[in-house]
Amino acid sequence: MTLLLESTVVVAKEQTSCDLGGEAAILDMKHGIYYGLDAVGARIWSLIQVETTVAQICDALTAEYEVEPDRCRADVMALLEDLVSHHLIEVLDGQAA
Repeated sequence: MTLLLESTVVVAKEQTSCDLGGEAAILDMKHGIYYGLDAVGARIWSLIQVETTVAQICDALTAEYEVEPDRCRADVMALLEDLVSHHLIEVLDGQAA
């Protein structure tokens, strides 16, 4: 699956997470697997606690961090696709096959 900037994402219902000193630990309750995120990943995780688009995530990160927009988009897309593959987030619309 390929995410688009217009894709809306949100955390999956069958997970729980906690802050670990600025990083995040996520437990996939369905499969019993832990997943860890660094500080930037944890920031993205906090942004997708409510439905948000990939573009909104990228806008927030480029405003908060010194990162080129193209690099930010590529890194955000890669992380979100990984989270989708681990069933930790849901894509609600705007996805392409």
